[in-house]
Amino acid sequence: MIAFAPAAALFVFFCLSVREDRRRFRNAVLLGLTFVSLALGLLARIAHLPSTLALFLVVAVFLVPALGVVALACFLVANGVTMVRKEGGGLGNLLSLLAGLAIFGVLGLALVTALSGSVKLAWMTAMVVLIAAYVAFLFLCFLAYAYLYGRIKVRGDVDYVVMLGSGLVGGDRVPPLLASRLRKGKQIYEAQRARGGAAPVLLPSGGKGSDEKVPEARAMADWLIAEGVPAEHIRLEDRSRTTEENLSLSAAIMTEGKPGYRCVVVTNNFHAFRAAMMARKAGVNGQVLGSPTAAYFWPSATIREFAAVFMEHRGVNLAVCGSLLALGLVLTLVVH
Repeated sequence: MIAFAPAAALFVFFCLSVREDRRRFRNAVLLGLTFVSLALGLLARIAHLPSTLALFLVVAVFLVPALGVVALACFLVANGVTMVRKEGGGLGNLLSLLAGLAIFGVLGLALVTALSGSVKLAWMTAMVVLIAAYVAFLFLCFLAYAYLYGRIKVRGDVDYVVMLGSGLVGGDRVPPLLASRLRKGKQIYEAQRARGGAAPVLLPSGGKGSDEKVPEARAMADWLIAEGVPAEHIRLEDRSRTTEENLSLSAAIMTEGKPGYRCVVVTNNFHAFRAAMMARKAGVNGQVLGSPTAAYFWPSATIREFAAVFMEHRGVNLAVCGSLLALGLVLTLVVH
């Protein structure tokens, strides 16, 4: 059972890290490494497995990922076309399309290399594939842990429900994306009151953009009041311009109102894990919950969130990618 020792150790580290704080990106990486180590352990023992189980393992480890990459590329391209048709051609809306085309590009490069028989090109391709594999591994870690983090339930009463703002329609109206957050916050508020708890303060957070007539927090509060929430149960944070400011300024308001406060922060599901990481840095005492998002919007939004997390850890990530690039160039020169 020595083959499974690394997976067991990594799983223990993962559990301890989650227990310490659920809002760390290292939890996602530890989860991914646990599954990789488990797969390697199973492969090391494949000769001792029943033939049916061994065949299933080989298919699961090699064939499924290979077919999955092609299927994913097709899905991302199709989703990118849908995004452009429904949301326009901004860079943020093109992310799923660009990701799908990038996957096809790497697959095409691998095919050309295999057909050419060039050793030099093979080293260059291996370098590109390794960098792509590293980024893909981190993305899958992010995706898997973000899904697990999204399963968090509110336990016990909270003192505040913070709802992060987003852009307004026409300068003063709440769009569907933001309404989803407000609806989720209102559900938490109503559920706590229904079980006999004290009404939490609803804290919409968002300042006034250059193209907006009112602060986002004011429009959010008006939406909540129109939905039946008493105005006295709402407090505004109307100075923030970014998510980081949403959280830090809201934390200051909550600390002033109740130093030992407990809260939940509400945003959309694609943004929940990254917002949780920022909440940790801002010293917010609470977890982040996600509200539903239109299915077609989710892939590009998730890729954008991952790209932001990747760059937040750019020191390590760029060092790894740079090392792989340098290794590939050195090997290419040696072969040449």
